[in-house]
Amino acid sequence: MASFKYALRDTFRLICRHWGLSILTLITAASVLYILGFTALFALNVRHMVSRIEGGLVVQVYMKKGEKPDDVFARVKANPTVTSIRAISPEEALDRLRAKLGNQARAVTLMGENPLPWSLEIQVQRAEHITPLVRDLVVFPSVEEVIYSGKLVERLSTISRASAAVSATILVLAVIISALVIFNTIRIAIYSRKEEIEVMLLIGATKTYISLPFVIQGMFLGAGGALLAVAGLWATYASAVNAVRSTLAFLDIIVNQQVLLQFFLLLFATGATMGWMCSWLAVSRFTSRALRPR
Repeated sequence: MASFKYALRDTFRLICRHWGLSILTLITAASVLYILGFTALFALNVRHMVSRIEGGLVVQVYMKKGEKPDDVFARVKANPTVTSIRAISPEEALDRLRAKLGNQARAVTLMGENPLPWSLEIQVQRAEHITPLVRDLVVFPSVEEVIYSGKLVERLSTISRASAAVSATILVLAVIISALVIFNTIRIAIYSRKEEIEVMLLIGATKTYISLPFVIQGMFLGAGGALLAVAGLWATYASAVNAVRSTLAFLDIIVNQQVLLQFFLLLFATGATMGWMCSWLAVSRFTSRALRPR
């Protein structure tokens, strides 16, 4: 407990004594985490828009005249990629047709007996799940026809896979670059106390005793930088949402407050963890090198 109190006291002493370097580290961490957060938000919004388009795709299955969809309904419902399935009776299909025809609905009454069959409306999780589902549906002897936007599905599947791969690559690169920048900035702070640390090692101070103030300092600066980044992102994203809604209202971007709050909490935790890990790595490498026999 005494060691921890010393570490906390020395942490604040380090920050105050080297306030210029601390502010530089804080600003660097905030800038890097802002870019990381902005990249992640962009990737999330691209994925969100693609998912919404995929969720709106519907597969229409028309049964043969006089056939009921019970068997097909049960088989399709068991498919884990299916998000919703609805059976449309001939009467409901006729009502929909009348609604679409509007003033010309009287022509429907001239048909006499309802010629429309049972049908199913199916939605799946992702566009790439549609083609395998259609292959399964056409083999049913009771199915007359399956209608879906084949070309659109193929293009959307390609876009979905490409956006996921690009988003993952950008995020990994942003995390690596952020970690390297914060690591080097903290390492500079440690080297500025090189002589002091070497003296402490010579008089018998343990690695943990020396490392703890630097690790806590790195965690504080990482968390502080993350807070500044979150504040900047919050203001920027709110302005971007207003601009998109006023000029490109058809774009469906993320505005759910709970999702955004979870994202900002994750970014804050990432900043604190990154600061802790980078400072621990930097000080461990330095103390190990200083303890080597010369």
